[in-house]
Formats: sequence, structure tokens, C-alpha cells
Amino acid sequence: MPIKTALWKVGSQPIPLVESTLSKEQLLEEMIVKAPRLLSDEWMLIGRQEDTGYSGRIDLLAIAPDGSLVLIELKRDRTPRDVVAQTLDYAHWVERLRAEEIAAIYNRFVPGRSLADDFRQRFGNTLDEDQLNQNHQIIIVAAALDDSTERIVSYLSERDIPINVLCFQVFTNGNDQFLSRTWLLDPVRTQVSAVTTSSGENEPWNGEFYCSYGHSDTRSWSDAVDYGFICGGGGAWYSKTLQLLNPGDRVWVKVPGSGFVGVGRVTGRSQPASAFMISTSDGEHPILDVAKRGTYHKEFLEDPERCEYFVPVRWYQTVPLENAVQEIGMFGNQNTVCKPTTPKWRSTVDRLKEVFPNYDTDRSQPAHTGDHEKLVHADV
Repeated sequence: MPIKTALWKVGSQPIPLVESTLSKEQLLEEMIVKAPRLLSDEWMLIGRQEDTGYSGRIDLLAIAPDGSLVLIELKRDRTPRDVVAQTLDYAHWVERLRAEEIAAIYNRFVPGRSLADDFRQRFGNTLDEDQLNQNHQIIIVAAALDDSTERIVSYLSERDIPINVLCFQVFTNGNDQFLSRTWLLDPVRTQVSAVTTSSGENEPWNGEFYCSYGHSDTRSWSDAVDYGFICGGGGAWYSKTLQLLNPGDRVWVKVPGSGFVGVGRVTGRSQPASAFMISTSDGEHPILDVAKRGTYHKEFLEDPERCEYFVPVRWYQTVPLENAVQEIGMFGNQNTVCKPTTPKWRSTVDRLKEVFPNYDTDRSQPAHTGDHEKLVHADV
């Protein structure tokens, strides 16, 4: 059924706010450009009104922390068939953008600025040209959502097309107007679909999970090994993909900039830092009381969108950062957790099973030794 929000002014006698419209449709686009967090805290706008060469212009283009692109189209007054068809047509254009074309789009959006420099400042990561535009999302922004659009978008999403609708409604209270925002689908579902349907050849998922563990002042790989966890936070984009993991799942962990550092089995579900407990020799303690090598976004402890989330893991085999495994052609991605379907992921896992021969045994058992003795440790 169509998304619909109702708002009331709080008081002894609640007063419903009247739904209204913006004075002009262009105003919403202008507001998003000035305040991109109206769309998402996790994206950075890089383009506006770009000519696709397909008899039309995309409204907005953004980039996510993993270098994937986000095509954003305002529905305006177009019919569902028209807006979805046109957006899919534009997505064909976005998929084929090369690194130099994306940089040129950004230079037209903010002349004189460097996409690589601004990306690093915004996300704290280097923009890897090999990861740039490996996948994309399709976002339709609508002032109202009708049954037909919902059916079409849901149908495509169920078939792993990374498409979603962000529905805005406007309410009036006196001389003031207020904007509400509602997603049709869980954004993490669209994020995961984007990684799963990345550009190039795909194959059935091999059942092995990938984890990007951002070792820094915020989180420590040594803590993760000592206390048995992986984690992510600082925003929903980084933490919500941890929800993909269930007890029994095997996960291969890579530290960006270093390489693969461990493999283990998940033993529980994702939990916020405020609820995650660690068993020690003197009983259970909150994770932030024992993991002292990182900050783990303590400043966001009470913020469910930005706090750190933890998943317990029983490690089979780990190596310290200085022995991380990184070879040419190995898979990499900035999503905290994903289910890659590229042949590169299959070949990466095949190689990692050689380097981490204890990939399916308890870490308490002695590690094998041999040609890769320097890389293989049962502990850090």
C-alpha cells in the first residue's frame, strides 16, 4: 500500500498537521543540494542535471563510501511507468561512466574541486579507482507514492535490482512547513543488492561472507582477535550490513590498505555497543570496558544510527596486520559485510583457503606450518 505519514503537534490536545505541497517542485532538488543529508547521511553529491545523451538529464548523482554511484531521480509529475523506465535507462548510462568522466561531472558540479580530495575528507578513505563505479543504486524521490510505483519497484528489488523509493511529504503548521522522509524498502537491502549485482560477470554466491574491518584509532584488529568480534559504525551504511550475518556463517576479514587478516565463524547476531558483552576470567563486561585500543564511536553510544555495532566471532585463524595477505587480483570492497557474486571473490576465497589452512577448525587447535608459516598464526 502507498506510504503515508501523519504528524501531530504535541500538546494536551494533539493537533494534526495539514499535509501540503512545496511552492515549486524545483525547491526539493535545491534543498537536497544544499543539505544532502535530506537523502542520506552516507552519500556525497557529485553531480546535478547531467546530460546522459539518452534524451534526458539525471537530476542528481551521488557517491557512496565504497565508490559506488547513486542515481537519484525526482518523480515530479511523471507516471510510474515513465519515471521507472527513464530511471532504468539513465542507470544504463551511469553503469558505463569511467573514472575520468566521473571526475569531470564533479568538476562541473563544484568547479575547481578534486573528487579524490573531497572523497577522502568526507569519508576518511582513499578513492580507489579500481573500486569506483563497480556498482550503483537507483533512488526515486517522490512527493507521494502510488500503488503502481510501489509494485514496480518492489518487483525489481525482489530480483536484486538495487532500486528504492524515498518518499517526502510536506506538512504545514501556521507559516511553517515541515518535511518528512520515508523509505519504501530498507536501505540496507538496496545497498546489499548493489554489491551483489556489481558490474561485470556474476555467478551464484559461494556462501562465504566478506568483511571490511576498518582498523584505525576508532577500532583495533588486535581487540577483535583478543575478544572475538567484528564491528562497524559511524553511520547506518557502515553498521547495518552486519545484520546479514547469522550464527554459523563463515566470514573472511580484510583490513583496507593491509589485506586479509583472519577467518572465523559467527556465533551471534549484530548488537549495539551498549548491549554487547564480553566474557572474561572475572565475568561478563561491556565491550567498551575491556576493548581499549580503539574508541569504537563512544561519542555515539546512545545514537542507534551512528553507534558501533558488534558481531561475535569464533576465530579459526588470524594474522597480525604486518602479515596481512594481499595479492594482485584479490577481492576488496568498503562495505562492512557483503555477499560478493563476482568470480574474483571465488578465486580469492580459493587462494585464502591455501594461505589460511585452518579456515574450518577451532583456533584452539595448532595451526599448520609449511610454505606460508610466516603468514599463519592461531592468534595475534
